[in-house]
Amino acid sequence: MSHLQFLDAAPRFLFFTGKGGVGKTSLACACAITLAGAGTRVLLVSTDPASNVGQVFGLSIGNTITDVPAVPGLSALEIDPEQAAAAYRERIIAPVRGLLPDAELATITEQLSGSCTTEIASFNEFTTLLTDDDAALAGFDHVLFDTAPTGHTIRLLQLPGSWTEFLDDGKGDPSCLGPLSGLEKQRSMYAGAVAALADAARTRLVLVARAQRSTLAEIARTHAELAAIGLTTQHVVINGVLPRPDVDDPVAHAIYDREQRAIAELPRELQALPVDYIDLKPTNIVGLGALATLLHPTSTDQQLDEPAPAADVDAAPLSALIDELEPRGHGLIMCMGKGGVGKTTVAAAIAVALAGRGHQVHLTTTDPAAHLTHTLTGHLDNLTVSRIDPAEATEQYRRRVLATKGAHLDEQGRATLAEDLRSPCTEEVAVFQAFSRVINQSRRTFVVVDTAPTGHTLLLLDATGSYHREIARQMGEQTSFTTPMMRLQNPDETKVLLVTLAETTPRLEAEGLQQDLQRAGITPWAWVINNSLAAAHPTSPLLARRAAAELDEIAAITTTHDRVAVIPMLPAEPVGISALENLAASTPHVPTPIHL
Repeated sequence: MSHLQFLDAAPRFLFFTGKGGVGKTSLACACAITLAGAGTRVLLVSTDPASNVGQVFGLSIGNTITDVPAVPGLSALEIDPEQAAAAYRERIIAPVRGLLPDAELATITEQLSGSCTTEIASFNEFTTLLTDDDAALAGFDHVLFDTAPTGHTIRLLQLPGSWTEFLDDGKGDPSCLGPLSGLEKQRSMYAGAVAALADAARTRLVLVARAQRSTLAEIARTHAELAAIGLTTQHVVINGVLPRPDVDDPVAHAIYDREQRAIAELPRELQALPVDYIDLKPTNIVGLGALATLLHPTSTDQQLDEPAPAADVDAAPLSALIDELEPRGHGLIMCMGKGGVGKTTVAAAIAVALAGRGHQVHLTTTDPAAHLTHTLTGHLDNLTVSRIDPAEATEQYRRRVLATKGAHLDEQGRATLAEDLRSPCTEEVAVFQAFSRVINQSRRTFVVVDTAPTGHTLLLLDATGSYHREIARQMGEQTSFTTPMMRLQNPDETKVLLVTLAETTPRLEAEGLQQDLQRAGITPWAWVINNSLAAAHPTSPLLARRAAAELDEIAAITTTHDRVAVIPMLPAEPVGISALENLAASTPHVPTPIHL
């Protein structure tokens, strides 16, 4: 194995974070195996609401510490948000069950069913691990955290300080439907979590990226935001770097040149940090055999043992889906999926195409880590671009509540209300309201939404569902009303596109998301397979092998779903209006491969 600086004298806590799809889970798993192989006891923890750590190891893990039989010394834990929330609700409700009327218990249960409760419950699990509050953790030398995509991770790591400050200064009647019961007694644990995060001897942050401008810019922002809250011991890992091609393949050389330019232009704030590089592998990193190869250099093209089978896949243009979306002239179009699959790019391409056809289009994102302006890099008539920024939405919500509900309060009442609105849970309400306003716009124009990665999106939909149930309860069966959830459930008003890659993990996660949506009464309209190597027809042995590995994944989608687009891997990142127009064209331009 080549020398990797981020594993040198590894501290007790290692956090792996970065934009979705960069390989955090695979890297965290491979590092856990390496540390366990060195004779230490390791606990691998996933804090991602859409965790797939169990899938990587081929076993069911869940919300309890589980040994990995194939790796002596390694255990794993997935902080399941729903299980954590259910246990949290039960701890609050159990003492009063049998003492309160059933109707009152039902109201309390409903108040504890929002995404704010889920966040607090998951957070409590997380802080327990950081503070060694559980005797079961005493035997572990290292605790590795495979975190949610960047925006969610920053939120999680900021929470210990947010809750500590709220308990010290804010206290009062919370504005987030009542899930804060019992937080006061957690004060010492939260303070301990803050201390652990800020202690360089105990905690190291590993910023994971690909050799792409967007993911490198993302970890540069993460670096600054987390350094500001005390996490200063940081390392950079650039994962999946294509080795220099040894054959004359335009696709391979285009990718290699693009990656090398991104590495050469590493953001200034990252240049002072230790940087490690991990090569792209010929196969997906699933299973112990593949994980064992991740931290080792990749063989050159000539050293691959066998030629890859032909991967003959035709692109299915995104334009065909846009042709179906256009006739109604308005509606909500939501791009959903695992982080890193290209939701932002696909959403921007659809918006640009519809605007180019003369329609008024509002393109927005609910992803805390998304940057649509970077993807567009230009102005287009008929297109409005926005972002539901949690901090901005929360501040606007606070000002609005103080101006309305606070207008008739005395000075002490306004002060109490202001303290209540400082609760971190206020963000849930604020973001939901901003999302609802966007949904309402789709009645008269096209609204294209680039959603946050899967787990975060489900939390937002959970808040939408909670609001719907509360309105339905208040209004009764005899009253006509329409909630945001009802618009999402109406296939005439909302089209959900599941964006994925032709790889096992993103496909399985998209299928899981589809099942979650269907349980909520929302049926996905189409699937988009993005960045397909098979559709780009590379001839480099390494890329050809990865292309061949896509065939089964593409077939699993196209044989199950009627409406599918397959977008080929393009030689340049689709950034800018013209590149997005090309992506949405009937035949996106791909260089013709030279067969040797």
